[in-house]
Amino acid sequence: MWFKHLHLYRLHDVAHIDGGCIAEHVEAQESRPLGGSESRRLGWAPPAGRASSRRQLYHHLQGHYLLTALRQERILPTSVVREEVDERVADIEAQTGLPMHRQEKLTLKEQVYEELLPRAFVRSQRIDLWWDTHRQLIGINTSSRKRAEEVLDLLRETLGSLKVTPLGTRELPMRAMTTWLGDPGTRPADLVIGDQVELKAKGDDGVVRGRQVDLDSDEMQQLLEGGRQASKLALSIEGRMTFVLHDDLALKSIRFDDALIDEASQADDGDDAVTRLETDFLLMTRALADSIERLIAWLGGEAQADGNAPHGG
Repeated sequence: MWFKHLHLYRLHDVAHIDGGCIAEHVEAQESRPLGGSESRRLGWAPPAGRASSRRQLYHHLQGHYLLTALRQERILPTSVVREEVDERVADIEAQTGLPMHRQEKLTLKEQVYEELLPRAFVRSQRIDLWWDTHRQLIGINTSSRKRAEEVLDLLRETLGSLKVTPLGTRELPMRAMTTWLGDPGTRPADLVIGDQVELKAKGDDGVVRGRQVDLDSDEMQQLLEGGRQASKLALSIEGRMTFVLHDDLALKSIRFDDALIDEASQADDGDDAVTRLETDFLLMTRALADSIERLIAWLGGEAQADGNAPHGG
């Protein structure tokens, strides 16, 4: 249940949506097996997976929603299609004694793709979505911004309308991270610098990455003085979690504090998988919400709307 990555979004002009309304709309977009001619599909699946005795497509706990998108995609490598097309082209040219024209090959390629697609392997990926209705925040558990946007599109299609923008802060994360690295005195009292960093140069001098290194070393200061800026930085919030902050405000490689995990493991769930899921979810969202509020404060507060229309509608 514990999220590993998080892309954050701000909801705008969200009317009250009751549980019955959510249930009806989510069920209409429930995941189903791929059809023979479908290359990919995205739909809602039970967050508890097979552990759930019923098709519970969302959980609503103390103002927090948990939904899980199931992304299915048929894997048909281009090389496999190309090899089959080449063999068929060779056979046809041998039979006719004439070279095939480019358009004929393109038509044959489409035919081969349609024939092989139903036999291709299906790769499935589960992507969790957290909706904090108190703060009107959405967090999506994926390392890919593209995948996060796909899940937002599914939620938008499910609800009929969704005005949402990526969460932004007054101070750019890259500028703040660079300042924290270069001047320890600027670091907030509850912020702890980790041992992982990525530094980018303004020109084409490449990227410097460091893991398990002393970020307060003289070598690091020299790189910063040379004009490099921090695009990724490992941070820690005591009692909550550690994570790598990216320059687009994504949180990745999240690890929750051992005390939090121990608290979850000691909770009485009656050996029920759904109860376990909901217990973990509540403890996790509590830690995430607190950590995000601190992060926004570290970065000068949330950016104000600039008058541009939010994505979606």
